[in-house]
Amino acid sequence: MSVDLRGALRRRKPDKRSIRLVPRPQHEAADDWTAFDEAAPLALVLDTGVYIHSAAGRLPEDLQGRIERALLFHCAVALAELAVGVAASDPVGPNWPALRDHYAELFGQIPDTRLLTPDAQTYADAGILAGTLARLQGYQSHQRTACLADALIFLTAARAGLPVLTANRDDFDLLQQLAPEGRFLAYERD
Repeated sequence: MSVDLRGALRRRKPDKRSIRLVPRPQHEAADDWTAFDEAAPLALVLDTGVYIHSAAGRLPEDLQGRIERALLFHCAVALAELAVGVAASDPVGPNWPALRDHYAELFGQIPDTRLLTPDAQTYADAGILAGTLARLQGYQSHQRTACLADALIFLTAARAGLPVLTANRDDFDLLQQLAPEGRFLAYERD
């Protein structure tokens, strides 16, 4: 399979953008929970922060309940970010065994049918989104890396027709401004 960079550039039009983007007010953005029936099961892709907030007990109680009832999908990129966090933690620290065991168990419980992996074209599209935002927003190198991971999660979920659950409302709103086919649901953490 070849990667169509020209087609991705035509679709995303980074050359037509020169003005810094601003996150839209919440009432204008497409991250509205009211569009989803509370009683119906919700299918979601979890952003990396959701796993971290859940492990730390920092998810709002009503959101935790919705997540427990939801049909969850997991992006390989978010799992890689979690693995980086585990490996970067101090292995001689008192919390490392619990951290390691928590995420090892979590990874082990994810069925292959619920694991989403970006393909080569998604990587190219995500690179265009991240590069465009890096230029427009003046991102530093560490911000470009985080933006690429977010773009990969966002576009992988969009390809599967699923919204991303995230606490990073502003970052995902900027991505959605460049890739309106994607959806996200934002929450405020406790």
